[in-house]
Amino acid sequence: MRYNTYSEALVKRFGEKVYKIPVNLPLSCPNRDGTCGKGGCTFCGEVGTGFENLKPEIAIAKQLEANIAYIGPKYKAKKFNAYFNNFTNTFCSVEDLETQLKEACISGVVGLCISTRPDCISEAQLDVMSKIQKEYGVEITIELGLQTVNYHTLQKLNRGHGLAEFVDAVLRIKPRGFRICGHLIGNLPWDEDLDLREASKLLSVLGISEVKIHTLYILKNTALAKQYMAGAFEMGTVESYVNRVVDFIRHASPEMVFQRFAGRAPEEETIFCNWGMSWWKVKDLIDERLELLDAHQGDLCHYLNGPSLRKFV
Repeated sequence: MRYNTYSEALVKRFGEKVYKIPVNLPLSCPNRDGTCGKGGCTFCGEVGTGFENLKPEIAIAKQLEANIAYIGPKYKAKKFNAYFNNFTNTFCSVEDLETQLKEACISGVVGLCISTRPDCISEAQLDVMSKIQKEYGVEITIELGLQTVNYHTLQKLNRGHGLAEFVDAVLRIKPRGFRICGHLIGNLPWDEDLDLREASKLLSVLGISEVKIHTLYILKNTALAKQYMAGAFEMGTVESYVNRVVDFIRHASPEMVFQRFAGRAPEEETIFCNWGMSWWKVKDLIDERLELLDAHQGDLCHYLNGPSLRKFV
């Protein structure tokens, strides 16, 4: 393999396959309720990313047990990560966060993956996570939605935060010893190739553990859909996306782990998704491009440790 995959990294850490099991909480986002904005991200639907999740009204342990009962026998899995994935999972009180995380620490769960925004995580919440990690022996990964390093694009997406908030969150999380996963969208219409390359370099410099690179899909009845239908922007080609991701991989630090290279959504709910192909076909194209170039992760990672001074060494 020409890059570090998430599945292989989990086997190395836990000695066997580990599957992610979604947890859906009855939460929202600070850029929906007016805290830092209204309307939410332009690409986000009414149910967020939770189209495959169980209803948030179901108790956390029950959600996990139901999914484990299905996934476990199907894939012969015994270890699982509880993935709090929909909306902003730290947009709650410290007490509620502690209760929710503890409820997920059931038999078979070896890790908690908490998806949130970089402007929505406090020192008090990090204290709670440290306490739970020590008490229950689970690995904690905080997944931060950045989407792009281009702060002009962040504003167009109505994210409600900029690049500085992401850097701030990472600098506060890293001393705790938690893993960090950065979320990016690789084919945003307002970004250039250089933006995704710079994202690779920034995440590498910050020592981000893992990354998810999503393709942009356009959900019906969203602000983004209205813009697209009005001709406000055009989607790039799959070839352009593949080239961007390959460039990202080549500039990434050799230690970074890749969780995914494409997003997915229900076909009936989207106007555009993955150029009409499956997510794994997009991944295959990326693998084929790396093979053609005989390229691999980190072979262009030459920008660290004062590269301008190498002439004197």
